[in-house]
Amino acid sequence: MVLAAGHDEASRELLTRPLGDATVVELAVATVRRVVDADRIVVVIAAGDTRLPALLGDDLTYVEQHEPLGTGEAARAAAAAVGRDVERVLVAYGDTPLLRPDSLRGLLNRHELKGADLSLLTAVVDATPEGYGRVVREDARIVAIAEPGDDVTPGPVPTGDGAVEINVGAYVAAPGLLFDELDAMAAAGEHRLTDLVRRVIARGKQITSHQIHDTDEVQGINTPAELAVAADIVLKRLFVPTKNTDTKIVFGTGGWRAVIGEGYTLANVRRLSQAIANETMRQGLEAKGVVIGGDRRFLSRDSAIAAAEVFAGNNIPVTLLPDDVPTPLVTFAAPYLGAAYGIIVTSSHNPPEWNGIKVFRQDGSLPLDDETDRYQDEANAMSVEDVITLDIDLARRAGVVTERTLTAPYVDAIEQIIDVDAVRGADLRVVVDPMYGTSQLTLGTILSDMRVPAEFIHEAHNPLFGGVAPAPDLQRLSTLIGMIREGAGRYGLGLATDGDSDRIGIVDETGEYVSSNDLLLLLYWYLHEVRGEKGGVVRNLATTHLLDRLAAHFGEESLEVKVGFKHVTAGMEKIGAVLGGESSGGLTIRGWILGKDGIFACALVVEMLARTGRTISELRTTIHEITGRLHTLEAGVPSTPEMRIAVPRRLEAEPLTHIGPYPVVSVSHLDGTKILLENDNWALLRFSGTEPVLRMFVEADSPEKATELLDWLRGFVTAGV
Repeated sequence: MVLAAGHDEASRELLTRPLGDATVVELAVATVRRVVDADRIVVVIAAGDTRLPALLGDDLTYVEQHEPLGTGEAARAAAAAVGRDVERVLVAYGDTPLLRPDSLRGLLNRHELKGADLSLLTAVVDATPEGYGRVVREDARIVAIAEPGDDVTPGPVPTGDGAVEINVGAYVAAPGLLFDELDAMAAAGEHRLTDLVRRVIARGKQITSHQIHDTDEVQGINTPAELAVAADIVLKRLFVPTKNTDTKIVFGTGGWRAVIGEGYTLANVRRLSQAIANETMRQGLEAKGVVIGGDRRFLSRDSAIAAAEVFAGNNIPVTLLPDDVPTPLVTFAAPYLGAAYGIIVTSSHNPPEWNGIKVFRQDGSLPLDDETDRYQDEANAMSVEDVITLDIDLARRAGVVTERTLTAPYVDAIEQIIDVDAVRGADLRVVVDPMYGTSQLTLGTILSDMRVPAEFIHEAHNPLFGGVAPAPDLQRLSTLIGMIREGAGRYGLGLATDGDSDRIGIVDETGEYVSSNDLLLLLYWYLHEVRGEKGGVVRNLATTHLLDRLAAHFGEESLEVKVGFKHVTAGMEKIGAVLGGESSGGLTIRGWILGKDGIFACALVVEMLARTGRTISELRTTIHEITGRLHTLEAGVPSTPEMRIAVPRRLEAEPLTHIGPYPVVSVSHLDGTKILLENDNWALLRFSGTEPVLRMFVEADSPEKATELLDWLRGFVTAGV
């Protein structure tokens, strides 16, 4: 039973107030629904109350409490509706909506295993919240519940000196015991459920408890102030990394990613595949089939086969790419084969315990948010029985699944755009770090065709990626940098790609790491001035504003978009841009695939050096003479749930006029919060869409000012959290 009659009109009105996406009472009842079937739930309401039945639905049983005498009398009103033929009764409250289902399950389980007569939820807190009784123990046994004003000294609590153990207000008892005692209490003029505990103890019955350790669950709602506190808790829970109790599929900016064994399971791969198969059939595209591949991560091959079995089970032909493949090859394969979708099993640059899936449309572009929302929502609503599969061996024999290698067509397509002949004879030697990923076959073939001697490091199949996340940034390319520096002029360039080969990192001939921001400047200049490819440039909002300066110098348009390469390619189409990129190493050019491609980018950099006859460091000097210099820094901190709430709230409550001594020109909320200063200086706060991280980016006139801005951001996001 759920007690929701309230003690007055104000308390009843609070039950109907919004809390997150529902009302207070709806959340409380939703928790009970996850533990008890709806047809076994009795809700006690005030006499004549029509609001709660309208909110909660007609699949519950409602009984009225005619006089607001107390919680005991409210529970007694449900006696006839509950009956005495059930084994046990769970009593919960409509004004404690933050209880978790696992807490109620724990209470029920402990009651059963201990053979208790009465069981209750408790919590250990620093101070007794208003309205809660204290648990009194002797020799660890519960002997009483002390309400405010009672002259009882509680005994020692299970944990913590100076802490207080409280009665949370949920009970389990046999109906005979419960209602017999409630009748006796009514006759004696006692109307509090806590009096029930005292009477049961006096009869020598066994009482046990289940302790809640998340004290946020204790938050009751009896005042507007308590409702505001509860609202913050609900928001905080949205950002707590989920464990075994929640394995939903959630798309971020780069597909669906999750920790293997938690959210990432073969069951979820199959459910998502079924949702995409359903969408394929709704669009009438099943005859086009799908192309599926996987990278080198744990479970990637098994996942690709599991996905293939689902599409085959739905009569959708599958081209299954053998072995491990780069993500851009699948991006290329969808339009090359005319497939309805391209699917790659990868978690890109995430740490090795992660895996995920990226989905590409017929033209090789990433689906936008409304599309991925449909996939994930449909998949999450499915049960295992909703998934249709066909065994892979049978699917192969039937010809529904065929294996095909597309490395040669992909390489040929790159070499139709890259001037391979111009590179031959350029006397360029390179070192390549694929970071244990998937680029060595394709990139190695291209470099060989260019007659460029290449030494590969970290090319073995190692799903642990050497113990680091395979992201081609300064901190993870020390071996590559060291080889070039120790080579004393032997190498003209260092190239790196991330785990699924859609991002690039480069090191110049001196062993200096070249930021992706500078690389984009170099390539935009090269495409426009050397290759004669006119057009604007698109960057995400975390990427250098020097691109805008260079575009203005060329008389071309520049466009800023949200993070996520799907927004970059959409922006390129909008303005006819020649280049689109992001500071994290992703880029593509007009006429190539509608996704980022680290392999193509590496080939383009090699062509640039060969055709200009200049080194990276020489080219950077040329570009900076045009654009001037700006200095970028970035950092990330774990995005705690508290931070997810506090940072946006403080930004909203305290409109920024200055960052330190620097005046704010404007603030953009396109994606996160971007604070624009004078002279193309800026600072960005943005919660990652793929990892539980708050990212901070700055760009400033000097390294010292960039450090100053980044320090200010760090202080801002951690203050008061």
